[in-house]
Amino acid sequence: MEPSLETMVRELYDRQKIREVVTNYCRGVDRMDRDLLMSCYHPDAIDDHGFFVDGREDFWDWVQHYHCNAQSGHQHIITNHSCDLDGDIAHTETYWIFAGMDAKDYSFSFGGGRYIDRMEKREGVWRIAARKCVSEWGGIPSESKVPSEFYAMLREGGIIARDPSDVSYERPLTVDPKRIGRNINILPPEYEPG
Repeated sequence: MEPSLETMVRELYDRQKIREVVTNYCRGVDRMDRDLLMSCYHPDAIDDHGFFVDGREDFWDWVQHYHCNAQSGHQHIITNHSCDLDGDIAHTETYWIFAGMDAKDYSFSFGGGRYIDRMEKREGVWRIAARKCVSEWGGIPSESKVPSEFYAMLREGGIIARDPSDVSYERPLTVDPKRIGRNINILPPEYEPG
C-alpha cells in the first residue's frame, strides 16, 4: 500500500534536514563558523575522526587549531549521500572529498572518504548523535597547468575568508556590473582544436 502524501512529504522533509546537517558541517568547518558547526551536533554527540575522538566542544577546539595552523585554506566537499530513516533515528553515509593548502609551503593535498553518521531528531531537530569519519584515499596531486593569473581572476568575485566576511555571507548577493561581459579563453593553446 502506498504511503499517504503527508507521510511522503514528512520523509522528504526529514531527508532534506538531515542532508542540511552534513552540508552545514562542511560549511562550518571551512568558514570557521563555530555556531554553525555546533548546530550540527547534539550536545552529547561523539565524533570519531580517528586522531580525534570526543564531544562537539573539544572537536571545535581541535578543528580550529588544526585547520587554522596547518592549512591556509581548505574545502570539504560532499557527494553521494544515503540515508536509512527509522522514525527519529537515521543512519547516513556521505562521501566526502577534502582539499587543502599547507600553511607553510602551500603544497596541495587531496583526499576522500566517508562520514558515517547516526542522526537523531530530538525536539523536532535533526543533528548528529555519533559520527565516524573514515578516510579511504589521499595524496598530493601534480602541478596545475592553469596559470596563476587565471586563479587570481576567479578570486575577483568576492572575499574568501574563514569568517563572516566571506562572499557566501553576502546578502543580498550582487555581481559588480563592471565585471559583466568578461569572457576570457583560459584554454591553453595545446588544447585548442587544430
